[in-house]
Amino acid sequence: MNDINHIHKKQILKAIIFILGFLFLLRTVTYVIRTNGSVKDRFVGFYAEPKDTLDVVIVGSSPVYPCFSGAKIWGESGITCYPLSSNMQPVTAALPLVKEIRKTQQPQLLIFEIKQFTTYANDIGYDKKMAYTRGVTDNMKYSLNRIDAIHRMVEEPAERLTYYFDIFKYHSNWKTMVMPSQLACWRYEHLAPMKGFEFKDGYRPVAYTDYSTDTDVTPIPPDKEEALRELLDYLQANGLQSLFIVAPYAYEFAEKQQNYNYMQQIIEEYDYEFLNLNDHLEEIGFDFATDFYDGGVHTNAVGGEKCTAFLTEYLTKHYTFADKRGDAAYHSWDTAYTQWCEQMERSRVKIKQDIENQTPTVLEEAEE
Repeated sequence: MNDINHIHKKQILKAIIFILGFLFLLRTVTYVIRTNGSVKDRFVGFYAEPKDTLDVVIVGSSPVYPCFSGAKIWGESGITCYPLSSNMQPVTAALPLVKEIRKTQQPQLLIFEIKQFTTYANDIGYDKKMAYTRGVTDNMKYSLNRIDAIHRMVEEPAERLTYYFDIFKYHSNWKTMVMPSQLACWRYEHLAPMKGFEFKDGYRPVAYTDYSTDTDVTPIPPDKEEALRELLDYLQANGLQSLFIVAPYAYEFAEKQQNYNYMQQIIEEYDYEFLNLNDHLEEIGFDFATDFYDGGVHTNAVGGEKCTAFLTEYLTKHYTFADKRGDAAYHSWDTAYTQWCEQMERSRVKIKQDIENQTPTVLEEAEE
């Protein structure tokens, strides 16, 4: 009997080892063959940052990563700031992403860009909602937070299987496994040279209408308000210092300003700060005729430089961060700043030439 029990235990142990080995291989292959691109680079870059080294993390949609340069903030203040943003990021992603951030980082400040909280389900881009959902879920490491994100963003349980196991979607990418940049993501960790920032070299002018004096309020969609309040409840319950911002944006109607006024009331009700950069355009030096890449949503590199300078000053004035410049543990940030400066010079020249030649950006599919 003892011999039989021993054999059974060995078989069970072998089965467990096989299952664990299979899951490890499945996870690793999935990480490698997930479609490469700027969003993947941004997420693997976040995961690669050493534990508890980020002072600030920005959560939000695509206006974030061309608008705020962590490398520039570092170079001018010694603050480490990283954008964990994706295109048309669903608002229900914010809370799982905060929980995911806290697994490896304890940022002194969380920043949320809240443009998406004003978006209705029938607005542009939501006809491809699942693509933007995958921009979050398919760029998170396998974890309970990822499962939570899937449950929040994918309403139909029957549709969740290919989100849990996204290898079903990316299996045809197997040829990319030989690419060094893809192989480097086998743990879903690979430092992002520009710390998540994306240069937009081009310009497209847009008419500016000043709605900053409009003090009326218009409620945001009920589902968005519910998500905002749930996020605020979590932040408050966990004592997390947070700032809610709006990046420069060409409002189509006064209603957008009224939406932000409404959110400001809610945010300040929870004793958090609200900062709408559209109310500080003169201080920023922002020009709607030259500083947008696509005519009112995403800043170009010059606009991003201006907004980053403003945010850096705001952070140093309203918060207390240790200046870690000169610390060898943050060498990658020194390298990122050097590279950012070099690329910024090239971007300035390119944008200036486009403006002089009156050759604005040719728009493709909109991202928010």
